[in-house]
Amino acid sequence: HSQPATPTPMQNRSSIVQAAQQAPEGPGRTPLCYKCNKVISAPRPGVAAGWPCSARRDACYDTRYAPSCAKCKKKITGEVMHALKMTWHVQCFTCTACKTPIRNRAFYMEEGQPYCERDYEKMFGTKCRGCDFKIDAGDRFLEALGFSWHDTCFVCAICQTNLEGKTFYSKKDKPLCKSHAFSHV
Repeated sequence: HSQPATPTPMQNRSSIVQAAQQAPEGPGRTPLCYKCNKVISAPRPGVAAGWPCSARRDACYDTRYAPSCAKCKKKITGEVMHALKMTWHVQCFTCTACKTPIRNRAFYMEEGQPYCERDYEKMFGTKCRGCDFKIDAGDRFLEALGFSWHDTCFVCAICQTNLEGKTFYSKKDKPLCKSHAFSHV
């Protein structure tokens, strides 16, 4: 036996698929679905897994190659949302609070759940007591008088002297330096 025996279709099904993928498409050739044997019509540019892509997706293609949604686990045959290294139906990737699809907007994760920017800020955002603006990740801040402050906003309410790392006093939740804490201003 100088040549290996050619496997039958039942012995080596992948060799038949591989051969079908490499079959030339010339005049008179009509691409057929390997599974249902129906004509794949209206090829568009590009090839999906070696098969011509049709403008109207073939049901067999959807069953075999369409990605699954990370939330509902069903095949995604329409618009696909890519987030967190996974694929989702657009209607499945929603804000945990308002249930609105996030689509291509910014989102934040909290305890493994996605939130739209508005709801995240409302629920988890920390505002500076001094300037009332958000304390962003990476900002220098401190906790004092039961509030969060940018390091540059923690100042005496009278003279604006920075109180970070210094002894301070308070009246009505406002920080005061030592000289103004005991004045009658």
